[in-house]
Amino acid sequence: MASYDFFIAGRWRNREAVQEVTQLVRNSGKTAYCFIENLYKGDKVEFSMDGDIEATMQTLEGLSMDDPLIKKIFNRDINAEKDSTCFLLVLPAGISANIEAGAAYGMGKKCYAVGKLEKTETLYHIFDEIFPDNQALVAWLAKN
Repeated sequence: MASYDFFIAGRWRNREAVQEVTQLVRNSGKTAYCFIENLYKGDKVEFSMDGDIEATMQTLEGLSMDDPLIKKIFNRDINAEKDSTCFLLVLPAGISANIEAGAAYGMGKKCYAVGKLEKTETLYHIFDEIFPDNQALVAWLAKN
């Protein structure tokens, strides 16, 4: 049995929207894992909901792929993704979140997205449904 109903992915630069969607999912009675709750306090890169996320991301993106923090973040997120029933992508999303979507699809997870599409992407057919806004997501959660 999975630990989470939903693995919620997105981008740190869109953290307010990710946080809102996470709360909506939980308010519906579902469980959720969300990367923005991992602040990595005490590590060489710390995240903050109210800090300068651009500076934080530039520091993180400047680390080597072999850096222990990069591996720690990967392992925490991929294990939570494996341990979730469904995948939910908050748009707009970055490269990592889109890779996570592909991984979830490959793991056989039900995949969903919420938000406005920036452009047509053929591989977005991996999503069982793309909700145009949070209200549509909430209505769907109430039925499922």
